[in-house]
Amino acid sequence: MIVVKFCVLGKILSGMRYFIGVDVGTGSVRAALVQQDGKLVTAASKEIRIWNPKPDFYQQSSEDIWSAVIFTVKSVCSTGGVDKDDVGGIGFDATCSLVIRDKQGKPLSVCPEGTLDCDIIMWMDHRASEETDLINATKHGVLKYTGGGISLEMEPPKLLWLKQNLKEQCWDKAGHMFDLCDFLTWRATDSLTRSLCSVTAKWTYTKDKQFDPQFYKLIGLEELCEKNFEKIGSEIQTQGQPCGQGLSPSTAAELGLRPGTTVSVGMLDAHCATIGCLGCIPSDSSISIPPLHSRVAMISGTSTCHMQLSEEALFVPGVWGPNWSAIVPGYWSAEGGQSAAGKLMDFVIETHTAYQDTLKQAQSRNQHITDYLFELLENEARSQGLSSMAELTKDFHMWPDFHGNRSPLADHTLKGMISGLTLRSDAAGLAILYLSTVQALAYSTHHILSEMRKCGHSPDILYVCGGLRKNKLYIQTHADATGLPVVVPDEKESVLLGAAILGATAAGLHPTIQTCMENMCGKGEVTLPAKQDAQFHMKKYQVFLQMYRDQRKYKEIMNG
Repeated sequence: MIVVKFCVLGKILSGMRYFIGVDVGTGSVRAALVQQDGKLVTAASKEIRIWNPKPDFYQQSSEDIWSAVIFTVKSVCSTGGVDKDDVGGIGFDATCSLVIRDKQGKPLSVCPEGTLDCDIIMWMDHRASEETDLINATKHGVLKYTGGGISLEMEPPKLLWLKQNLKEQCWDKAGHMFDLCDFLTWRATDSLTRSLCSVTAKWTYTKDKQFDPQFYKLIGLEELCEKNFEKIGSEIQTQGQPCGQGLSPSTAAELGLRPGTTVSVGMLDAHCATIGCLGCIPSDSSISIPPLHSRVAMISGTSTCHMQLSEEALFVPGVWGPNWSAIVPGYWSAEGGQSAAGKLMDFVIETHTAYQDTLKQAQSRNQHITDYLFELLENEARSQGLSSMAELTKDFHMWPDFHGNRSPLADHTLKGMISGLTLRSDAAGLAILYLSTVQALAYSTHHILSEMRKCGHSPDILYVCGGLRKNKLYIQTHADATGLPVVVPDEKESVLLGAAILGATAAGLHPTIQTCMENMCGKGEVTLPAKQDAQFHMKKYQVFLQMYRDQRKYKEIMNG
């Protein structure tokens, strides 16, 4: 089923320049028309297909994705009522998925049976687990830039899998291997330019060694070194720079825009969302805004990414990076993360025995279930005479790695843990489980930030964007558990704004990405930590860390 959504957010202003941001997510393509002051005018989205032919295999079609790009871009221009000459530039971002094209630029199937017309191995595809282990066993020096070990979400393991499993069908015929954001700019401009963001964060490109021939030869991908790494990128440019000569005539005709319209070099989606929110100004004037490298962006949705900049290369075990100029040119960046965040919250709620009855109660009040659970927590804390609802979990604790740990432990074998279960099965019991889950995610964020701080980072303020930005319990708990103020941007679509900022920078609206951020990111609401709960959360955090040590001990006993 194809789902199409339109949203008109503002009105067209005469004399205003407009920029288009395009975000290719996991399940949909979205586009937005953005004014030069950062206000979103209109947005559109269209679902894209995911093929899952066998466990751990997730594939897409770049042709399907591009058709959705055409549809959404034309939709926002039509709905917004702008003339094509008013569009100053376009920016693209996408998930870190791998696109394979042949020497003529045609799609090559990455499906084992070759029966599906899919040329994309998605970021969440886990087919290359053995190849990931083989690469990490080399302990090559470039792996220090991926937290000490490469992730199977990155591109080298997937490329090695293709060589070892689809050599004749795909590997030998491949002419171009793109990160998805680089495919989009190629499709728009005919330029083979790769983004410094994508190759640095996902392809082991480094400031000093760039693509290291020794590494690629060591892991069995020596063919990629030929002709100055032509297949994966001979020309690397910084995001926010113009890509090629702008929209090609054929693409301009597809999109209904002017040939030569500026197209920015692209970005990865979480990195782009970071650009769209870190320039936001807190609405509370009493909050002093720390320098850019002391702000942390949390892109919080199904999973969570924790993005921080630094002025020098800081190596943090279990945290991806440092990556040179992968977000804001001139800064290093680090990426921590949680494999499951919103997904975990959904799971613990939807698998509870009281879920269906609780959902009906929420729907009867026209509330989201998490808002209804928040009210239940307030009532429960009041009935127990507690000064804070946080104290409802004094004897209830969770370790949240139901889907393994991405950061800072980088251990995909870790499991979730719950301590304090009783026979309680009512809606209030579900609410307490939900509260414990949110707290566990916040303590996990505190764990990541603590390890980053030990290695020289200075996380002083959090900026939260993504789907969980709307969850007031999630926001307040993160402020309380980390002791840091949390800023939620007024603009709900940070990643689309970030993509538009790329287009605006490339078109010369402002001289740099950073100045575009300062002029386009707008303001945000501030949530301060509740000081009266600080001691409670400190104790809970100690229990949190002890649960990890206990799980390790259980493994030692069972493997002994």
